[in-house]
Amino acid sequence: MRFKGQHAILTLLICLGGQAVAIEAAPLVDEPISALPEQAPYIPSGMVKLGALLFAEKRLSGNRQVACTSCHDFANGGDDGLPKSVGAGGMMGTNAPTVYNSSLNFTQFWDGRSATLEDQVSIAVLSPVAMGGDWGVIVKALQSDPGYAEAFRKEFKEGITKETISRAIADFERTLITPNARFDKFLRGDALALSNREKEGYRKFKSYGCVACHQGMNVGGNMFQTMGVMGNFFKDRGLAELKPDFGRFNLTKQETDRHVFKVPSLRNVARTAPYFHDGSAPTLKGAVRTMAKYQLGRAISEEDAGLITEFLETLNGEIPASVKAAGLVPPGAQ
Repeated sequence: MRFKGQHAILTLLICLGGQAVAIEAAPLVDEPISALPEQAPYIPSGMVKLGALLFAEKRLSGNRQVACTSCHDFANGGDDGLPKSVGAGGMMGTNAPTVYNSSLNFTQFWDGRSATLEDQVSIAVLSPVAMGGDWGVIVKALQSDPGYAEAFRKEFKEGITKETISRAIADFERTLITPNARFDKFLRGDALALSNREKEGYRKFKSYGCVACHQGMNVGGNMFQTMGVMGNFFKDRGLAELKPDFGRFNLTKQETDRHVFKVPSLRNVARTAPYFHDGSAPTLKGAVRTMAKYQLGRAISEEDAGLITEFLETLNGEIPASVKAAGLVPPGAQ
């Protein structure tokens, strides 16, 4: 028995009356979420290797104690697992977003202050609280390193500059796609990739309205939204508001941008606790309940919150090949 679609089809084995029967299932269409590509975009191997080295390079920081990997641990979901990250200048104002799939975000940082990955690199390097670096010092340090001098010579005719350093790191970040999540396999037509509860969780995710903000290939990361559309999250949080809580208001000075943030991607979200810009939600299920209340204005049952959480766990993808090749995760990490 064969069912044909217009797209590539996936052969499945199911058991009918004790007999294995091969069928073909077409990928799902007209879904608010689309699958990640199975391979990252092509970046020359020398550039990827150079970018990976720089991502773990502590000489980019002013105190030579902090690297990009300090806040973006590839074995820990691409963030650091802290409510608020600790950089060269002490505790930062926000929770570190995952670096995985960041190339799919329409802007970078919670407040969207960076339009490109290259700009994001430079902002982080120069930030007094994040890395506290100085481009002049950094360039001289790397120029004095024969290994870096040779690697940059091969990739850039300009050699080592702040622009080429940022470009190499950004190109490495473009390889950080996490493929083959079970949900992506489901979208491609593998009906057995999810359990019945996980499928029901996806239906709840859509019916509650979560997809209004969390959709597309990155399940978010493509729009701004107010934190507390349907309720005063910040008042109920019980903590004094700090400057990072103002979101995009800090950039635009427009009152309508107060408490407005980039909607985060939910890819690998089960691995990136705690949640929200302030790290105030320690568990994924708790974050689901908070979102239902303050973003959707809906009460949600424990059962439904649990189902949605189970669905979200199917968004965990594989660690990118570029990360494994660079030795940035322990052997055997998945």
